[in-house]
Amino acid sequence: MWKRVNVDMINAIATSAPPRARYTVTRVHPSNPSLSTFPSTAISPATIMFSDELKTLRRLGFRHVLLQILNFASVLTSGLMMWKGLGLITNTESPIVVVLSGSMEPAFYRGDLLFLTNPTDQRYHTGDITVYKIPGADIPIVHRVLETHDVVSNKKGLVSASPLAQDQLLLTKGDNNHIDDLELYQGLEWLERRHIVGKVRGFLPYIGYVTIAMNDFPQLKYALLGSLGLLALIQRE
Repeated sequence: MWKRVNVDMINAIATSAPPRARYTVTRVHPSNPSLSTFPSTAISPATIMFSDELKTLRRLGFRHVLLQILNFASVLTSGLMMWKGLGLITNTESPIVVVLSGSMEPAFYRGDLLFLTNPTDQRYHTGDITVYKIPGADIPIVHRVLETHDVVSNKKGLVSASPLAQDQLLLTKGDNNHIDDLELYQGLEWLERRHIVGKVRGFLPYIGYVTIAMNDFPQLKYALLGSLGLLALIQRE
């Protein structure tokens, strides 16, 4: 003989959903009801909620799933457009970068989030903290400008006294390094302005550790994207 006992009432996570009861199922001994031959089995509220969401998804059908996919794609597209717009405003392909090493300690630490700009009408000076990327390199590097040299350009319509008529050569070095970055330039003697991604304008400490974790553990990145996609599909509105 089986006996179902109402243990307690658990409110649903969504405020609009009605409260659900949590039950345990107990096998009662025929001769002595106070004894049970099997332990109680509890039904988790999260399991009930997830099961209800899957039933709702099946009931709504293909049109609902397609609509949610389009909504999710529009969110991703909006984020990409915002990133590209920010790049146009700051004149850099990467307006936000994450520090991946300790070469700039104590100015910046691993995991710091940096904000960059690269205005075309401004010169770089000794002491500026820049992010540069050498062609063929996998990731950009954030280091401080150690030396600058101006070279007069032969561009038509510009006079040599104009700052825009002068090409700039840079030599950089990490604050925590003992030597300059010449060995990192892959055969170049100087950095040119075309190698510069931007100048550091501000930072947030340790916020970038989320990005580092996803790069170090790709499974975490896929799990996060999968969870976001699943939530987008099962939400009702």
